[in-house]
Order: sequence, then C-alpha cells, then structure tokens
Amino acid sequence: MHFPRTRKIFYFNKAKMSRPLRKLFSAPSKLATAITLIGLLLSYLAPFIHPSTIPSLPFFGLSYPIFLFLTLAWLVIWAFWRSKWAIYCLVTLLIGGKLHFRNFSTSATDNATQMATGLKVLSYNVRLFDLFNPSFNDALSSRNAIFQFLASEQPDVLCLQEFYRQDKPTRFEIMDSLNRIMQTKDYHERSAHKRRTKENYGIALFSKYPMIARGDVMFEAQGEQDFNYCIFADIVKNQDTFRIYNVHLQSIRLNSDPHIEGEEMQTYSSKKGMIAAYRKLRSAFKKRADQARRVVEHLKSSPYPVIVCGDFNDTPMSYTYNQFQLILLDAFRGNGLGLGTTYVGRLPAGRIDYLFYSPTLSVSHYKIQRKTSSDHRAISCVFHQNKS
Repeated sequence: MHFPRTRKIFYFNKAKMSRPLRKLFSAPSKLATAITLIGLLLSYLAPFIHPSTIPSLPFFGLSYPIFLFLTLAWLVIWAFWRSKWAIYCLVTLLIGGKLHFRNFSTSATDNATQMATGLKVLSYNVRLFDLFNPSFNDALSSRNAIFQFLASEQPDVLCLQEFYRQDKPTRFEIMDSLNRIMQTKDYHERSAHKRRTKENYGIALFSKYPMIARGDVMFEAQGEQDFNYCIFADIVKNQDTFRIYNVHLQSIRLNSDPHIEGEEMQTYSSKKGMIAAYRKLRSAFKKRADQARRVVEHLKSSPYPVIVCGDFNDTPMSYTYNQFQLILLDAFRGNGLGLGTTYVGRLPAGRIDYLFYSPTLSVSHYKIQRKTSSDHRAISCVFHQNKS
C-alpha cells in the first residue's frame, strides 16, 4: 500500500531538483556556448587571412587553446544533458580538421645511423645570455649554463637569436667560448652595434662545416629597440649542401625597454595600458606577416634544400606560421612528441620556435630542451638528404 506513494514522492523530488539545473543550462549557457564556438571558428581563419585585412583576427588565433578547451568542456556538459548543442560543439571541432594537429605531435621515431650521417641543427633564443639579470653573478651562471648545454648537444649548426657579444676587453665573454664549443671561428652574424659600449645585439649562425656562401634577408626599417633579423648560410657536409636560415621575427615589445619583464604585468593592467598593449600586439602581428613573406619569397629561389629555424614569435594558428607551412614541413610535426611548448616566459605563448625544412629532406631526433636558462627552450633536429 505504501510503495506507490513512496515512488510518487521520489519522482516529485527528482523533478524539483532538476528544474534549477535545467534553468542553469538554458539561455545564458547557450549564449556562452555560441560565443565559444564562434571564437573557435574565427581562430581557424587566422592562419589564412593577413593581419592587415582583419586586425583583430590574429587575437583569435592566439586564443585558440582557450576556445578549444572551452568547446571540449561544453561538449561534455551538453552531451551529459543529451542536448543538440553537443552536436554543434562536435561539428565545430570537426571543421578544424588538420589544424588541430599543428599543436601536438606523436611522430617521434629515431635511429643511430640517421644521427651519425645527418646534419644536426640547434636553434636557441638565448635572451642575451641573461645579460640584464640584476645580479651579475647570476648572469654569469646563466651564461655558463647555456655554454654547458651547447657543449653537451654538439650541434653541427648553431642558430642563436637575441644574441649578444661585446668587443674585447669585456667582463662578459661570449665569442671565445662559442668558437671553442663549435670548433670553428667561422660564423655569420647580423646585429646592431652600440659604439659607446662596443656591444652587439642580433642573431648569429655558427657551423662546424664550411660556409660556401652567406647573406641577409632585409626587413623594413625598425625601431632602435628592435633587433629582428634574418640571415642565411650555405653549408656543405658530406658533399650535401644545405641552405640554413636563422630567423628572429618581430618581437612584441610590450615594454619600451626590451630587457625588462618584471613591470610589464603591472604596466598593462590598467585600461589605458591594455589598449596600448593591444596596439603593440596588432602592429607586431602585421610586421611578422610581412617579414615572413619576405623570407618565404627569398627561400623560394634557393638552389639547395632549405632549413629555416628560429624564434617566430607566433603560434601555429597564425598567418606567419602558415606562410612557411604552405611550402615547407614542420620538423616538430614530422618527428616531435607532445605539445612542443618552447616559450616559458611570463606570458603563455606555447610553441613559437620552429624548425622548417624542404620536402626533399627527412628528419629525425627532434628534441626540445627541458631545463633552460632563457625564456625559450632550445630546439634541435637532425636533417638528411633523401637519396633517389
């Protein structure tokens, strides 16, 4: 006699409990989901449209990881409630297709023979060897740690961004150590020289093998605090010739002093500061896109297979990355493992350092440095000529 009554009470309580939850996932949640899906769709467009055309679009590409995470979260939530919005989330994810695979890789395969016969290239933004550390002793420790790392890696070709050296006499010695590590005094450099202090800021390319030619790819005029360049060298190993490009594309420079990070977050926390940061980011997106076009046009005329490495200051969901990806292969995607994060500074950026290569080459032993004395991790890979 009491069983039906108990069942009725239980049914009533369940309905009462579910009503506020259903209300929670009504109009506001649908609106939030729609905004997330639109944001993700716009991030898909960022690699294909020049930043000058739609200036705000690169920001969606930069925010791709956030939109992806939110879309996956909404997919789980709506699937739990068996809502058609789960289908909308799934379709939006599927539209991204291969774009999602730009951000992680599961392709690591190596063998010892490839390591011995190939050309090992290492790229590293050394942040001026930590020159501007408030403690000079700490700066020396960071510099020495970088030297020890390079000596342990023994690359055939070394490409450094945010390179620094001072003409002798100097308390902060660089060149003698690098020449000793690379076992050569032959290198190519492009830098800005400060006459008063005899300091040089720029990029450098060292090789254990002969450079038969070298040159620069000229960018448009920059500010006096911008040390962004592109250099190249033709290098011969075992009768194989490679053209190596070392690239450092436009930096963001949120702070007027490129060596100061500590105050950046406070400086740009106000509304006025955020507007200024937005304008600097927008300008940097455009400059990098134009610089990338110049490099790509130059490498198209190379008589040899090319390897392009360096600090691109842009993520895989950017127009800059896409210009290189259209004609070259990404070594991380061909032989990397995991998410491939290379930038470890204050502002999260993920993977912004790359090694691209011609389709006539193959790769092995892709590696990302684990512990770094810079705000970037070094990346390295072994390249081989495909024999017909």
